[in-house]
Amino acid sequence: MKPTDVRNPDYFHKVVDCQWACPAHTPVPEYIRLIAAGRYTDAYMINWHSNVFPGILGRTCDRPCEPACRRGRVEHEPVAICRLKRVAADNKEDIAARLPPIPKEKNGKRIACIGAGPASLTVARDLAPLGYEIHVFDDQAKPGGFIRTQIPRFRLPEEIIDEECGYITGRGGVVLHMNRRVGSLKAVLAEGYDAVFVGTGAPRGRELEVPGRKEAAANIHIGIDWLASVSFGHVHTIGRRVIVLGGGNTAMDCCRSARRLGGEDVKVVVRSGFEEMKASPWEKEDAMREGIPILNWLVPKEVLHDDGRLTGIVFEKVRAEYDAKGRRSLVPTGEPDVAMECDDILVAIGQENAFPWIERDIGLEFDRWGLPKLDPATLQSTIPNVFFGGDAAFGPKNIIWAVAHGHEAAVSIDLFCRGEDVRNRPPPEVRMGSTKMGIHEWSYDNDVSLDLRYKVPHRDLSQSLRDITAEVELGYDRELAYKEAQRCLNCDVQTVFTASLCIECDACVDICPVDCINFTENGEEEELRQRLKAPAINPEQALYVADGLKTGRVMVKDEDVCLHCGMCAERCPTGAWDMQKFFLETAKPKARQPACAL
Repeated sequence: MKPTDVRNPDYFHKVVDCQWACPAHTPVPEYIRLIAAGRYTDAYMINWHSNVFPGILGRTCDRPCEPACRRGRVEHEPVAICRLKRVAADNKEDIAARLPPIPKEKNGKRIACIGAGPASLTVARDLAPLGYEIHVFDDQAKPGGFIRTQIPRFRLPEEIIDEECGYITGRGGVVLHMNRRVGSLKAVLAEGYDAVFVGTGAPRGRELEVPGRKEAAANIHIGIDWLASVSFGHVHTIGRRVIVLGGGNTAMDCCRSARRLGGEDVKVVVRSGFEEMKASPWEKEDAMREGIPILNWLVPKEVLHDDGRLTGIVFEKVRAEYDAKGRRSLVPTGEPDVAMECDDILVAIGQENAFPWIERDIGLEFDRWGLPKLDPATLQSTIPNVFFGGDAAFGPKNIIWAVAHGHEAAVSIDLFCRGEDVRNRPPPEVRMGSTKMGIHEWSYDNDVSLDLRYKVPHRDLSQSLRDITAEVELGYDRELAYKEAQRCLNCDVQTVFTASLCIECDACVDICPVDCINFTENGEEEELRQRLKAPAINPEQALYVADGLKTGRVMVKDEDVCLHCGMCAERCPTGAWDMQKFFLETAKPKARQPACAL
């Protein structure tokens, strides 16, 4: 194997599994250490620079970081990364003075953002401080997009949305055009904007196509539209018996909202298995904790009605079968159909993009699924000054992906407006620094304890089910937040090896608690992995290989199981091992300094 090039930013970045898994690449261990130190405002700002909406995401994020968390390899539960983000938001001080200033003199470039959701707001957040004049268009009265219209208030209070959207829209540089539906992309382009960003989400819920659907339409509701009506106060009640169709997070929001609006007998019915549902595990747990059963392997077959009045729905029992290529299909089990009585049905079986306002004769190409053809790195469409992001780009995902798209699109728009190649992506900013304070002392807490994950306090069900605006999760207090933060293994404090200092005494090998360090003969990776002291079984995570040793051997460390405890560096008599904090911030548009006159 060739020696590892630790100068490549991606190498150590990938070792910080949580940050690598986050679409916005938030420096997770850095802000968790700040929380443990009681520096909540600093922790909030670390988040704000990366994910833009810490208070919102601290309550609603899909948490791709947590399954990647290294703590999950020590014990079953990862660090509560998402809920610690909320701690920073709940305990911060006023951040107004720490936000980037908005220049009074603009740079002469005008950008249109269609849709006021998280992707568009991220574009506005990144570009307004550079002097761009950002115009945001949306058909709703307030910015936020689906954050505001589809996430129930018992999960996300409206004042949090107002606050974090206000950090973007309330400081100048951003012109809001609310209650204004854009009906023509051609018309927007004709207004002479230097670039257009489309962040309109996936606003159309999929329909239920079964007999009886049209006849009983009065009591069959599309989930995302119904949630929006609840959010805006247009819907206050629902029938006693409610069936929710679908297995995603929208279905979980629908069933929990229905319980609070009068639904006494609320069921979720899913065509797949429980483990295959798209809903996050904690969303399913929250629904079941509120007395809502989830029934699986049932496919809607017919809506029952009495002269147009909904009375129930019939399901066919199915099972999964897989072909030789592993493709799944649902086949009937042959068992009797299942009929369920109900007063209302909420349909949450998926969302689709809808671009009826984009003319098909202006040069913007779509694929066979109706999505725009984009460069996946730059998010540029086939019209060079039109960019997409969020659900509008690649279909329904989540808030953190929309933020990540917004950052990338902002970089592209800035490069485009400067006349530069949008494919020439700027590198991330990387800093490395030793954490050594003494021979056996580090500037970070390197104790690897076996603390189980601390539970987030919840409001009592008797209270939360009576009020649809009462937030269910109460969040960690400062004491619990400190204890949970201590579970972080500080994966960003990297083990850095200098071969020229090594005397090959093997002291680090002897003291390593997980047997991840080896001094051995080199070889092909697959073969070498098998003869390490503890065979390295995860090929997705690289081996750290260093040559230049006097014996001709190589040092091989399995990054996948290393706990970053620093015991190797403490034990090393020559300082060949060092613990260095790695900090990476992804590239974002930045003001360019004018060239100095000679």
